[in-house]
Amino acid sequence: MKFVRKTCLGTVVALISVVLKGCGGMGGMGGTTASGPAPATGASARANQAADKALYQSVTYANVATKGPAIIILPGEVKSNNATFTQRYGANNIADYAELELSQANFQVLERANLGSVMREIELAYNVGDPAKAQDLFKKGELQSTRWIVKFDVLKAEKVAEAGSGFSGGTLGGIASTLLGGTAGSVMHQGAGSVKTAEAAGVWIVGMRYKIIDARTTQQVAQGYAEDKMEVGSTGVAVFGVSSRQAGGTTLDSLVVKLVQKNVADIDQKYK
Repeated sequence: MKFVRKTCLGTVVALISVVLKGCGGMGGMGGTTASGPAPATGASARANQAADKALYQSVTYANVATKGPAIIILPGEVKSNNATFTQRYGANNIADYAELELSQANFQVLERANLGSVMREIELAYNVGDPAKAQDLFKKGELQSTRWIVKFDVLKAEKVAEAGSGFSGGTLGGIASTLLGGTAGSVMHQGAGSVKTAEAAGVWIVGMRYKIIDARTTQQVAQGYAEDKMEVGSTGVAVFGVSSRQAGGTTLDSLVVKLVQKNVADIDQKYK
C-alpha cells in the first residue's frame, strides 16, 4: 500500500510540475539591459511569435520591370454565407488590397478614392454590361487611357474542419485522495483537480477569383482562380488557479492578402 501511495504521489507531483513549467513564463514581459531592451519572454514572447505570422509579407512579381496598362479595380462579390468571414470582409476591403498589390506589380492603377462620383457610374455600367455607357465614361480625362476593369470575388470561405482535446485532473485527484487519505490526500486532490488543459484547432479554406473586363466593350477577357487553406488554433493550461492561453496561426487577413497576391502574380505573368 505504501508503494502504491508513493507511486501515486510521484505521478501527481510530476504532472503538476510539468504543467507549472509550461505556465512558468506567463508573466514575462521582457525588460531593459545595459545594451537596450531585453528580449521578450514568457507570454510576451509567445504573443509576438503568433503576431509575426500575421505580418504583411511583400511579394516580388516576376514582370515588375514591365509597366502594365491602366486599370480600375471594382469591388467584387463576397459570395460566402459564413458570418465570421462576411462580418470582417467586404468587397471594398479586398479591392483595397488589390489596388496595393497591382500597383506594386507596376500596373497603372487609377485609385477608386480619386475617381469620386464617377466611380458609381463605372460600377453601374460594368455590373450591367452597358458598353454605350462605358464608352461615354472613357471619352475624356484620365479615364481615356484605361484598358481593363478588374474585379476580385470571394467564391468560397468556409471552416471545413475543427478538432479539440483536453485534460482535467479531477479524476486523478480523486484517485490520489482515495489512495493517500488524510491531509496528503486532500492536498493532492486539490492540486491535481486544479490541472486543466485544452487544445483546439480549425481549418479554413478560402477561394478567390479575378475577372478582367475590357474597359471599352464591358466584355470579360480573362479570369483566374486561387484558393488556399489556413489553420487557426489555441492552447490553454490552468493549474492552482494560474492560467495560460496562447492562440496563433495564420489570420484571415493574411490569407486574403495571400490570395490577392497569388491572383496578381497570375495577372502579372499573363496580361501585361
